[in-house]
Amino acid sequence: MSTPRVAVVVGNPKPRSRTLEAAQLLADAIRADRRDDGPALVVDLADWGARLHDWSDTGVAALVAQVAAADLVVVASPTYNASYTGLLKVFLDRFAAGSITGVTVPLMLGAGEAHALAAQYTLAPLLAQISSTGPAKALFVRDARHDDPAAHADWLAANGADVRARIAARVAARATTTDTSHPTLENRTEIPA
Repeated sequence: MSTPRVAVVVGNPKPRSRTLEAAQLLADAIRADRRDDGPALVVDLADWGARLHDWSDTGVAALVAQVAAADLVVVASPTYNASYTGLLKVFLDRFAAGSITGVTVPLMLGAGEAHALAAQYTLAPLLAQISSTGPAKALFVRDARHDDPAAHADWLAANGADVRARIAARVAARATTTDTSHPTLENRTEIPA
């Protein structure tokens, strides 16, 4: 059986941010029983900067194809003015409706509980548009707890089994069919930084 492929997409304008750390922690927790899958594709959009605005950039196009083909895509952003960042929106605008075929998990960080609804009411609807399977329930984490596994515990207890089952069904389906509509991560070309 094929192994799940994981992508972590972070729309924080600050490179190597707390948002990135929280997203990687969540992706690792979701695939806790599948550590042998190898490292996740980590897309820290702060590193891509102005290239995201160049629609002819082949590196960004390859990155989009890899994210679209992943079995699990954790999409994370800090909360800016009750929503996700413009940086994340610029990247996600490259995806056609239904083009992300894996399970998407919206994750947002914020300073306080006043921002708690932003993930479910701003990021999740966008992911519903570009995901062929619909996103998992969104998760909000307070900035101060970005590196605390307990911050994800309730979400994992309520949603982890469903997300893992959706990933497993996708992997099983891929193992029995040949899908040529998306490039595979196994056959990807290196993305210039």
